[in-house]
Amino acid sequence: MHLSRLALDHFRSWDHLVLDLGPGVTILQGPNGLGKTNIVEAVEVLATGGSHRTSSSLPLVQRGQPAATIRANVTDGDRTVTYEATIRAKGANRARINGGPSLYMRQIVGDIPVVAFTPEDQAIVAGDPSARRTFLNQAACQLIPGYAQSLQQFTHVAKQRAALLRQLAQSDSFDAARDAALSGLETWTGHYITLGLELTRARQRLIDRLQEPFSRLVQRLAGEDVRLQYEPSFTEVASDSPETAVSAHFQRLYAGEVARGQNLIGPQRDDLAVLIDDVPAREFASNGQLWTLALALRMAVHELLSAMHGEPPIVILDDVFSQLDEARRAQILDFAQGQPQVLVTVAAASDIPPLGDARVVDVAQLGGED
Repeated sequence: MHLSRLALDHFRSWDHLVLDLGPGVTILQGPNGLGKTNIVEAVEVLATGGSHRTSSSLPLVQRGQPAATIRANVTDGDRTVTYEATIRAKGANRARINGGPSLYMRQIVGDIPVVAFTPEDQAIVAGDPSARRTFLNQAACQLIPGYAQSLQQFTHVAKQRAALLRQLAQSDSFDAARDAALSGLETWTGHYITLGLELTRARQRLIDRLQEPFSRLVQRLAGEDVRLQYEPSFTEVASDSPETAVSAHFQRLYAGEVARGQNLIGPQRDDLAVLIDDVPAREFASNGQLWTLALALRMAVHELLSAMHGEPPIVILDDVFSQLDEARRAQILDFAQGQPQVLVTVAAASDIPPLGDARVVDVAQLGGED
């Protein structure tokens, strides 16, 4: 399976772009600011439903435009399928397959297996918890059927519940609207708990699956003993009656949630710890160790996707070679060799890695600009 053509309309810096691709290595080369990362980001969005660079759709849409469009021809043997995603500045994102009926974006997520290595990957280990949640969400959307739908539903419910909490904070104790808000809060809290526990359990399953390949890869790359530890906000998930336990927790939190106008617990506050000898790597790991751990996490996802689809996913190497030392450049080069399709971005010709018979595309000739 490989991308044979990518077309963008009003995506990020690109007004219009049509790029023919093929198996093997394609290197997008050009100075920073020409939009080469935006090209591979579009592939990431089509594959996972989101981008590691932003938590909303608005930045993906060219300024002044109502929507952006990503179209990709995916060729597998003699069969080519066209996937299309419409990313809206406001409103729900939609998708089509072969020009068919309009679908929810989540209905095509996972169809195109992709693993992206980026300069921001160190944040998966040492950055804010939001970076680790993004990693978990993108991996789970590709590896766990139904996860994308559960995530979308939970996000909607969380917004509705937070809005009711803010309404309660601003209402008078004897306001009739307060009773309606309280009744609504009870209903939305029930949905919030059900969907939140569903996401929590799915994330735990994902981490359980990542554990073995991740530990094995780090042992091979660095000779260190590591493990992953999920840190769910719903700590009651392991209890005999998690729904009841979480509901009781919310009753204790009620006053604080109303005072702050926000959901104080839930999957949006989960975290993931990478432990070296049972100590969190984010607290002491060197820059080189952080890179190795991040590379191993991406490689572990690659391994799981390969097993799931029966063939390796498309690999994106976005400006990583300028960030890595010689030893880790060699590690990722060794990994990338022989992959069916690899998309690489580099700023300078001196950064072009020795990846065999690669096709080099001059991004300046494609007409994009930031």
